[in-house]
Amino acid sequence: MRRIPQMQRNSRVRRQRDVLALSRLALLLFSGVVLASGFVFAARQHFAAVQYGYQSEALRNEKQQLLEEQRRLMLEKERVSSPARLEPAARQLGLKPATSRQIGAVKSTRPVKQDS
Repeated sequence: MRRIPQMQRNSRVRRQRDVLALSRLALLLFSGVVLASGFVFAARQHFAAVQYGYQSEALRNEKQQLLEEQRRLMLEKERVSSPARLEPAARQLGLKPATSRQIGAVKSTRPVKQDS
């Protein structure tokens, strides 16, 4: 049993275009594209903010490590250049402590201005 007849009598009938439905469809499509692009933009901003947060935290940790290394190196410099450590090395090179005759005052060439 066939429900569709072999010969259709309305094959020449054309449907009228519904301009209102077409405009609603275009408006709906445009609204969907704007909404989807807004979500994509918001997601992109969120992921960029998260990435900047991770980079900021990494830089903060690196700064902390560099400050600790700077403190350590300054302490090492102070320890190595202490007079108690330098004196034996100077004696091995043949240096002697300065005498009072070798130490003199620096004379200034500028005249001293007196308050009157």
